[in-house]
Amino acid sequence: MKKIIFLFFLIASVGFSQTTTTPSPALAEGAVTINFNKGGTPLASTTDIYAHIGVTVNGTRWQNTKGNWGTTNAPLLTLVSGTTYKLDLGPDLYTYFGVPVTSSITEICVVFRNATGSVQTSPDIFINVGVFQATLTAPGLNSTNIISSGSSLNITANNTSGTANYNLFANGTSINTFTGSSYSFTDTNIVANKNYDLQITQGATVFSKKFSVIVRPVVVSETIPAGLVDGINYNSGDLTKATLVLDAPGKDFVYVAGSFNNWQPGTGYAMKKDATAGSTKFWLELTGLVSGTNYTYQYWVIDETPIAGSPTLVKTADPYSTLVLNKEDDPTIPAGNYPNLPVYPAGQDREVTVLQTGQTPYAWSTATTNFVKPEKDKLVVYEVLVRDFDSNRSYQNLINKIDYFKNLKINAIELMPVMEFDGNESWGYNTSFHMALDKAYGPSSKLKEFIDLCHQNGIAVILDVALNHAFARNPMDRMWMNDPDGDGWGGPAADNPYFNVSAMHSYNVGNDFNHQLPRTKTYVKRVVKQWIEEYKIDGFRWDLTKGFTQNCPSAVAGGQDNCTNTLQQDRVDVLKEYADYSWSLDPTHYVIFEHLGNDNEEQLWANYRITETPSKGVMMWGKMTTAYSQLLMGWNSDNDISRIGSNAHIGFQGKRVMGYPESHDEERVMYKAVTYGNSTNPSHNVKTLTTALSRMSALGAISLLVPGPKMIWHFADLGMNNSIFTASNGVVNTDSDATPGDAKLDTKPQPQWTSNWLADADRSKIYADWSKMINLKLSLPVFNGSYSITSGYSALTPKVYIWDNNIPLSQLKNVVILSNFDVTDQSVNPSFPYTGTWYNLMDNTSINVTDVNATLLIAAGGFKIYGNQPSTLGVVSFGLSQDIFLYPNPSSTYFTINANTSKVEVYSVTGQLVKSFKPNQSKEYQFAISDLNKGVYFVKALNENNEVKVLKFVKQ
Repeated sequence: MKKIIFLFFLIASVGFSQTTTTPSPALAEGAVTINFNKGGTPLASTTDIYAHIGVTVNGTRWQNTKGNWGTTNAPLLTLVSGTTYKLDLGPDLYTYFGVPVTSSITEICVVFRNATGSVQTSPDIFINVGVFQATLTAPGLNSTNIISSGSSLNITANNTSGTANYNLFANGTSINTFTGSSYSFTDTNIVANKNYDLQITQGATVFSKKFSVIVRPVVVSETIPAGLVDGINYNSGDLTKATLVLDAPGKDFVYVAGSFNNWQPGTGYAMKKDATAGSTKFWLELTGLVSGTNYTYQYWVIDETPIAGSPTLVKTADPYSTLVLNKEDDPTIPAGNYPNLPVYPAGQDREVTVLQTGQTPYAWSTATTNFVKPEKDKLVVYEVLVRDFDSNRSYQNLINKIDYFKNLKINAIELMPVMEFDGNESWGYNTSFHMALDKAYGPSSKLKEFIDLCHQNGIAVILDVALNHAFARNPMDRMWMNDPDGDGWGGPAADNPYFNVSAMHSYNVGNDFNHQLPRTKTYVKRVVKQWIEEYKIDGFRWDLTKGFTQNCPSAVAGGQDNCTNTLQQDRVDVLKEYADYSWSLDPTHYVIFEHLGNDNEEQLWANYRITETPSKGVMMWGKMTTAYSQLLMGWNSDNDISRIGSNAHIGFQGKRVMGYPESHDEERVMYKAVTYGNSTNPSHNVKTLTTALSRMSALGAISLLVPGPKMIWHFADLGMNNSIFTASNGVVNTDSDATPGDAKLDTKPQPQWTSNWLADADRSKIYADWSKMINLKLSLPVFNGSYSITSGYSALTPKVYIWDNNIPLSQLKNVVILSNFDVTDQSVNPSFPYTGTWYNLMDNTSINVTDVNATLLIAAGGFKIYGNQPSTLGVVSFGLSQDIFLYPNPSSTYFTINANTSKVEVYSVTGQLVKSFKPNQSKEYQFAISDLNKGVYFVKALNENNEVKVLKFVKQ
């Protein structure tokens, strides 16, 4: 039976058995030393201990915090002896925390943690400050009290050190005052929800004791209108209305609190319960809204008889939010990144959802609405972390540097997660709201502008999605969380309809989704639909797909890790289901899995629906960092590169392996080269930066040109040599370093722009060479043909052979790529398939081959790309200092080139000349293309110096 009055007490820790202060009690006016004994805490085996620390100021906890969570930019404790540490705060608490002396400090708030925050003390520790202390004895501090309408609530409190002034506020209005050493008051005939604040004052010290009353409404049972989905449902015919839907199994009632009711919802804002048999949904139609106005709201979700350890009341944003505000994170977003950011509502806590009727849809160009995606087999993907691409960390930075992508010739950009994540300094995998765009990089209009601009330039946009898990701010965790310490945070409880209590695989971070639960599947499909339809995203890279199984609990026979890494049919099936849904919305959608697993499982996805038209099949990430690092370093071990493509993957029917030498998750190959490279030859010392950079072009030749999709991690094309463990201050910082902490996730420095690497001859050569290679790969049909790789565990001269026997000898049908990653020049047997004239496709110089096995001398760190015919499109480009482009693009009638030209030709994507123009035209000349069929073409333009520029063009 449900109780008529249920009091849920949040535990307020005013001390911790391993924590003391000197002096005791701590005094705000002087120095304080916190003494911490790590023995018996989760930090028992941690050496370097940091403090996330703040103070309670004027009754509000966690003010004036020091340092950044999850980084080494935080107070470091000093080891005293054994397991005892200390932290000195001085010269006084006001100065240390930067609190005005006119304010009242009544507590020190602290959590002790390791460098990353993955291990920490819990619950939060609150240490009393000052001789004067006050206690709320009834109801419980921060408690939620569920009552029937018209009931009463008794409030009692006391204090130390004599007489104090008591002032009780309800919803911001004083309703009772008293002076004395103890307090008692009964609030009668309560008919509305109330937030109470009992302020207890003695001298300059003020304590704020908060609690609340929720009036149990009469829940209306009414069938939900047809066609409504979870989240916000806008009424296209009436911009004054919107309907909210929340699926909340096991909950008794839900209020909607928001700016439209001054955050004090009455019974008119109690959600209705769907009368449909078996339904667990609540819904409410909002009226009286003003079109174009930003409204904010939360759900107050109540379970009067929660399971042990779970809260009665959870205040949460909408799980299906597309824009959320956070009072801790939002103030640190640069105004230039997000102009006119909606204001977080004063007096509220945790995320709130933004609702706005009458939004103007983004005006997509025809380049997006008619976008033809590059073929899966020919993708060259550029992986980008917006935060680390440029120092301003915004979508506008990407827009401003579109020519950087265009000139490199890549045809796809993969953005690391941009969904709402915890904090603003992140890789994005700590996602909490999967349908909401994180605000740190800019508003949705700017991301859409970037996507549209990419499409205008023939570049697809792929989004990295982390749907294995969600982090603690996620509403679907918080509504059913295990929170025994009452701090409002916790992992999933046993009744959670979305998450596992414990991860069912060995690689988990955050809270582990159970992808066999119907609500989880519904949520994932809504996320997929949002980004495909609202943002025109061309594909998803699914993070950590090994986690999509329910078969590998921690106690599984044979071990959890072994289970996770073997074929699991349940995740094969559910990931196929998600792929099917993506393809139902967009038949050419890219589906990419970061599985890094065994061929017997990966082939089930790679071959899935591959023979259809358009061809499906899931692309698999092909991690080859070790082999390419070894080659670049010049060591003759563990450098077999054969799995860079699909051929070496057993059972794969098509080119579905997206191979890469580098990704965001691996150490930079250049850093390894300059740190650990072969230095036995003084004239070719790989540890020398110039030498290491000179070897990167060869690395591109034997990776990028292998048929099938490939990926570049940003700035590998400029020889980025900063370690992945480079901290924001430039120091390389790993757990194994003398300097403590793991800086892998830290914001990186920006030498590629601050030092103008494009003007550095050694670095720009990599960029130019890779651009030529990518142009060859995308422009010439042979590079989508068959191939073989001559490589091995200890081979420093890998060779790649590419051919297409359907192409006649009069065209480029055979390519031989030779390389030498030794530190001395090597004579390499090219094993040409036949004699005759062969052309170096990098410059179209030729050699006459009379003996196919006659060795060729390849310089240390060098390479050669030979073809049986010269490149149709040529490979010389205008200097990088010249910004050459054609416009309008796309166009249906003509294009103009912003330079004087001596020759202009148009080629099909298969390399056939389809149109040529009269020579020697000025930059104002309009090149007519009305007679061309719709599609993608390459325009080859020669300037007055006979330098060549190849530009991609879309004919509408």
